[in-house]
Amino acid sequence: MTGIRFENEHCPIARVTELLADRWTPLILRDVMAGTRRFDDLQADLGASRAVLSQRLKRLIEAGLIRREQYETRPPRYEYRLTDSGAAAWDVLAAMWAFGEALLGDDEQQPPTELAFRDSGEAFRPVVVDEATGRRVGYRDIRMRRRRVSTP
Repeated sequence: MTGIRFENEHCPIARVTELLADRWTPLILRDVMAGTRRFDDLQADLGASRAVLSQRLKRLIEAGLIRREQYETRPPRYEYRLTDSGAAAWDVLAAMWAFGEALLGDDEQQPPTELAFRDSGEAFRPVVVDEATGRRVGYRDIRMRRRRVSTP
């Protein structure tokens, strides 16, 4: 995580890129969202070195996406849980999931896991919709514009 930094940019995409754009951070969030919360379990699932995993967890804590909670006192052991801000990252990860599946193409290349609704067990495919109308939105449906500034 060296080179040009984007955390002070005014562009939301640049700021999220600064936070999430390395090979481990989205996967850590994915695992914590799926219920893997302990360091050793995260390391075993991801295959990241202890140093890299520690560094990424620290960054996620500093950014307010996860929090560390002690679950054992002797020896002290911690687990990692999503904050409300971390849970909001679901939208980004779901979009990455959908895009990743589209890149994989045919059924022979599909990943061994899929997203499914907890209550019904039916498969779930993420799409982007407008919060106000529920309308599905593609990049051709929107444009970027200057934010309107309200006057007092």
